Amino acid sequence: MHTNTATTVGIVVAVVFGLLIIGVLVWALRSRSERRRHLEAEQIRGRVDEVSQQLQRREALADETETKARAAQAEAEAKSAEAARLQQRAESHRSGLADARQELDEQRAHADSIDPRFNAPAEDEQAGEQRAEGLGDHRGEAEPTDTPRVS
Repeated sequence: MHTNTATTVGIVVAVVFGLLIIGVLVWALRSRSERRRHLEAEQIRGRVDEVSQQLQRREALADETETKARAAQAEAEAKSAEAARLQQRAESHRSGLADARQELDEQRAHADSIDPRFNAPAEDEQAGEQRAEGLGDHRGEAEPTDTPRVS
């Protein structure tokens, strides 16, 4: 029986030794797989960091461009408001000019009517004078003369 016990112990030792070798191999393979996955994860994190930095730069550029656009829009609105104010001022001046011209024409007509030396222009010349008055031309006005007006 001694031989049987030795054989049994030998088989048990061989099985334990085989299980131990299988355990070591499984552990080595698993460790290797974990290292490979860890390296892959590190590479992915590196790429994510690079892309994240690129996105931050693009976001900063977008913010800067948006700020410039707002400034340009504000400047355009200010210039538009200034143009409207200048246009209104020009219209106000023009309105005043028309009133002043009419008053001057009335004063000229009054002066002509009370001046005994003024010769009234003929009707054809009066029509031309009315057209030319808009240009500041006063054709048809006679120079004062020494001869009295004859009616």
